[in-house]
Amino acid sequence: MKPLTSDIHFYTAQMDRLPIIVFIAGELVGSGKIEDITKNSVKISGERYLRESCTFKYAS
Repeated sequence: MKPLTSDIHFYTAQMDRLPIIVFIAGELVGSGKIEDITKNSVKISGERYLRESCTFKYAS
């Protein structure tokens, strides 16, 4: 699973409606498609995740 590390990764995943998985400290905490992106957070499946606290990876 390739991590999303830059803004372009997040925006491309949002535009292409790619499934993303979210980890905090190595523990899976969420998954789904990106609904919104801000400087500090990413909204996936109705939940906001802080960019500095989470690792985001492509699900496939």
